[in-house]
Formats: sequence, C-alpha cells, structure tokens
Amino acid sequence: MSSTGKVALITGAGSGVGRAVAIAFLHAGYRVGLMGRRAETLAETIALSGVHPSHARVLPADVSFPAQVHAAFDDLVAAFGRLDVLFNNAGIGAPAIPLEDLSVEDWRAVVDTNLSGVFYGMQAAFRIMKAQTPRGGRIINNGSVSAYAPRPNSAAYTATKHGVLGLTKVGALDGRKYDIAVGEIDIGNALTDMAYKMTQGVPQANGEIAIEPVMDVEHVAQAVLHMASLPLESNILSMTVMATKMPFVGRG
Repeated sequence: MSSTGKVALITGAGSGVGRAVAIAFLHAGYRVGLMGRRAETLAETIALSGVHPSHARVLPADVSFPAQVHAAFDDLVAAFGRLDVLFNNAGIGAPAIPLEDLSVEDWRAVVDTNLSGVFYGMQAAFRIMKAQTPRGGRIINNGSVSAYAPRPNSAAYTATKHGVLGLTKVGALDGRKYDIAVGEIDIGNALTDMAYKMTQGVPQANGEIAIEPVMDVEHVAQAVLHMASLPLESNILSMTVMATKMPFVGRG
C-alpha cells in the first residue's frame, strides 16, 4: 500500500497503540505528525520506523490543553501543507478503585485527556480539513470495548469512552457537508505496556481474577490503516478489533 503525499497526525504516538499506528502509516508512505507529551519518545518512534526523518514531524503537546493542540496542528500544516487523517489516540486511565473513592483530580485528568482531548483534536482537524484543497479528510477516534461493556472499577475511563462514541457519531454527521469522514475503532486487549496486566490476571465482573487473552498491537495498526485507506465516500463508523477469546461477547 502506498499513500505517498497524504498527511496523518497521530496523538499519543510515543508508545503503545499510537506508536504502532504511527509506524504503520510511515511504512505506508504517509507523512506523519507524531503528537505526545514527550519529544524523546516521539523521536524514538520515528527511529524505530526506519523511515527518513523528513517524512515525520515531532509535535510535543498535551492533548488536554487546547492551545497546545491547535499549535501542533498548525505546525504540521506549515510543514506538510495539509491534513488527510487524524488518529485521536491519546488516552489515560484512573486507579482501579470503587467509583465512590475516585478523587476529583483523577476524574478530571481522565476526562481532560480522553474526552476533551479528542474534542480539541476533532475541532482542529475540522477547521483545517474544511478549508484545504482538496477539501475533506478522515478522523479516526480510539474508543474502547469499554464503551459497550465496562470493567469493574473503571468509572472515569468507561464514561469518557462512551463520550468518545458520541463525539464520533456527531462528528460523522457534522462532517458530511465538509467531506470529513469520522469513525471509531474499539480495541480489546491489544498487548501494550498498558495492557500487560491482562497476562497476569485482572478483575472480572463476578469478582474473580483471571488471565485474559491478548492480541498483537500490530493487528490494531493494520485495522486503523485500513480505515484510513477507504475513499471519503465510504466510512467505517465503528470497528471492534479484539483478542478473539477475550471475555467480551456474551457472559464471558
């Protein structure tokens, strides 16, 4: 697959899913802006890809601060001229404790990153995509299977992922008139540093602790790349990619 000339921006590109997706897009011929809080991990992602650094742009920014987000998008457009794909990926979790014990500070941190950060990215992308020539582009939000089936003690994370699903749907509606396609990928148990705990045992709905199956994060990267490869006349509104045997469908 070759997408030479297209430009993508990946948030949370310094590790995990974001790193895997950024590398996949670079290998597919995209010029890629890598956004994250630490410039050194973003540069490490570029080095791991093996592509020439001129095809990538390090964009240090915290998605929870709108001014930083908009400045990063402006930097990307100044460097590469346009924006064809945004992968809104950056996200965090809160301590896995009962919701009545969750601090306001932890709640707000998750909301600011997982929900507000996605909104800021969509807002910046809309402004660019509707004004560029050729007009339009694609936004892919990183949701979660938690938007459909929550885990125990995950109030902040689960609530924000439900919110991301809402933003995806309204974005898909509001983007029509600008040729902007908005979709969501819901990921279950991709093996990243954050998900490593699945291999050690995590709480289940019935109170048990159980080891859960995981999948290679590269499968997620290829799924996102497929979503991005469609012509703008077609859109995957939502896609679930998950470890086949994880306890998600049915009673688990």
